[in-house]
Amino acid sequence: MLISRLSALLLLMLAVATKSYADSTDCICHPTPEDQQPQYIVGYGSLMETTSKNNTDHTSGENRPVMIDNYQRGWFAKGLSVGLSTTYLGIIKQPNAHFNGTIFRLATPNTIKNYDKREKYYCRALVPAASIHPLDHHPLPKGQFWIYETKPEFIAKPSGKYPIIESYVDIFLSGCLEIEKKFHLNDFTAECIKTTTDWSPHWVNDRVYPRRPFVFEPNAPRIDALLSEIKPEAFRQIKIEN
Repeated sequence: MLISRLSALLLLMLAVATKSYADSTDCICHPTPEDQQPQYIVGYGSLMETTSKNNTDHTSGENRPVMIDNYQRGWFAKGLSVGLSTTYLGIIKQPNAHFNGTIFRLATPNTIKNYDKREKYYCRALVPAASIHPLDHHPLPKGQFWIYETKPEFIAKPSGKYPIIESYVDIFLSGCLEIEKKFHLNDFTAECIKTTTDWSPHWVNDRVYPRRPFVFEPNAPRIDALLSEIKPEAFRQIKIEN
């Protein structure tokens, strides 16, 4: 009886310790925003597309184009190892690097939790205002600016098991095309491609109708034309997924 009680007590202590560790890790990875300041998120992948962004929180503000200094965007965020997976876009701090993306305001500081759940394999970090340069001829608003950085344990280049998938590329570049058209920014989408590293031969075309992609992806002709022009070697090696 005593041994059973001790075992139960040890299990309870372990559960409490595990929860405390998880909570402390989450606080480090998802810091609490300041309630009195406007809150913004930097989009660099699927969050650049309005539909994708609003699927997480329809109350979020419009995407505005920006250039971000001292960060590198690339295909190096490995997906989960369970089942079929992929390599996603990631971000890491890197001096002298830059990329074009977006910022959007949250309706309330508390709604940032919706994006934390979506980007749970990334850590949310503050971006200094000095590193953010608006491209829409309006001054940078006051507030806190957050970006989802790739966790070190998930950093890996594309591979046969974790390829780049065309459906995700389409969402990313459709967001870029959306911003380019809305704000009359010539070559914004081309810059999205150029400021993204690690385009790879490990790239599969998983579109619903890969030989007639325009049926479901109206931007497919423009996306393919840009990719074939800017990343011809990788584009030529895309394989249609079985």
